[in-house]
Amino acid sequence: MASKLERALAQFRRQREAQKESAKPSSGDSFRAVVEERLRHLEQQIGELKGRVNGLIFLVAGTALTQVIIKILQ
Repeated sequence: MASKLERALAQFRRQREAQKESAKPSSGDSFRAVVEERLRHLEQQIGELKGRVNGLIFLVAGTALTQVIIKILQ
């Protein structure tokens, strides 16, 4: 009975050590983190650019509409 318990504990320890070794950060993990951070920054910049383009579109459309209204009223 004790030998079964000892074997189970030894197996448990080996599994825990294997999990600890696999949890250590590697160079691939740091590269992945850098790439994810760059992508988040790029997404923010694209969102800002979309806002600016939308603003420009509304500005041009408003200007064109104003010009059409002025021509009609004259």
